[in-house]
Amino acid sequence: MNVLDGAIVLASVMLALAVVLAFVRVLRGPSLPDRVVAFDLMTSVAVGIMVVYSIAMEETVFLDVAIVLALVSFLGTVAFARYLERREKK
Repeated sequence: MNVLDGAIVLASVMLALAVVLAFVRVLRGPSLPDRVVAFDLMTSVAVGIMVVYSIAMEETVFLDVAIVLALVSFLGTVAFARYLERREKK
């Protein structure tokens, strides 16, 4: 086992822990914005998982998928923020 394999395993464990903690926040979040931020975190961690998997398997196609997921997640978060802003004005 070389250093890269060890780093991939460590990163995978840390990302898995982040997904579990974010999922707990999605379930228990006291408000809707907390849940949305946790869901956004889960999608960001999913991007990280795809990048780690891409490095481990030496397949660059997963990087393209990760970029698209990151862009869609960002647009969804911006759309939700605008929705909350308009909802508070009413």
